[in-house]
Amino acid sequence: MKIRQLPAFGVTLVLFLAGGPRLFSQDTEPRIHVTVDMVQLNVAVTDNKGNYVTNLRPQDFVITEDGIQQKIATFGEGNEATRRLEEAAADPKSAPAGQTHGSSDGVTVGETARDLSAVVAGANVFILFDTSNYMYRGFVFAQDAISDFVRSLDGADRIAFYSYSRDLSRASGLTADRMQVLRGVRTTTAGDDAALYNCLLLTVKDAAQYTGRKVIVVFSNGPDNSSMVPPEDVAELAQSTGTAIYMISTQEAQIEPVSTAVFERMTAATGGKAYFAKNWRDEKRAFASIRDDLAHLYSISYYPQPNPNRGWRSISVKLVGQALKKHHIRTRDGYRMQPTRFSASSIPVYPPGSDAGANTSAAAK
Repeated sequence: MKIRQLPAFGVTLVLFLAGGPRLFSQDTEPRIHVTVDMVQLNVAVTDNKGNYVTNLRPQDFVITEDGIQQKIATFGEGNEATRRLEEAAADPKSAPAGQTHGSSDGVTVGETARDLSAVVAGANVFILFDTSNYMYRGFVFAQDAISDFVRSLDGADRIAFYSYSRDLSRASGLTADRMQVLRGVRTTTAGDDAALYNCLLLTVKDAAQYTGRKVIVVFSNGPDNSSMVPPEDVAELAQSTGTAIYMISTQEAQIEPVSTAVFERMTAATGGKAYFAKNWRDEKRAFASIRDDLAHLYSISYYPQPNPNRGWRSISVKLVGQALKKHHIRTRDGYRMQPTRFSASSIPVYPPGSDAGANTSAAAK
């Protein structure tokens, strides 16, 4: 089965039960299109001491969207490949089988999730490095901290390295090649004013094209002084596309209290975290904390139950049982429905029996 990513929010499952007259007989059944939206969550669970809570099972979580309880479709912990619920159920620490969401054409959510599990492993990590004129004094130390972070990430993770001042520079696209990313880090130079929110919005749009866990790690050494985009717009797009934002801000960035508050609100809304580093040692500790966070996130997805709300949808994730309720959950708190950009005319036609006869196109919110 061939998996192809589309620049759309949601999951589009296309079944080719028939095609054009050149390849099929005239009495073949018509082509059927089934569209299902999948919402993916990155969930961190910690105890009262801030330690990560591991080995939780799908049935330990209750997810509601606008107050409507949802059925978990896929589940994974850390950097393991996300599994459909039936596979998770076979594991002794997982949920009972049978929680699948069927469709009228006989294709179940579990079958769709099985195909998605092949591409939802590790994280897609976009590093956005401040190379504005704020960075002159601590430039080399920041490069060292970022390089150590790149080397330390799990092998399943793919990394992109971008830098920004007034404009965005895509030094290295998303890749598993650590050396390519490190070359991008080492070739950056300090420059102009800082347009953080403009460049962060472009980075969120880039990340939104990918399935699986999407994470942006921003290293900022000063306040934004030249953006035209408000930070609220960036945060909402990140929420709606399931992109978690982590921000490491140096002491220079804290000169402006407004920036500090914005960084904290933006990261909290997307399920990420904000760090404020006083020196290069704090920078390294912040990157190490983000690496640990990525290694302990639960990846949970669901297909929304019928809901007439086409605007902002609120998400709530809770734990079941008195022993677990005392733990803390960090994840995004909602999303806004995005328009699906999909053209049926672009679908290729395959002969019956071909491996490509069922083409699944996936892009998770």
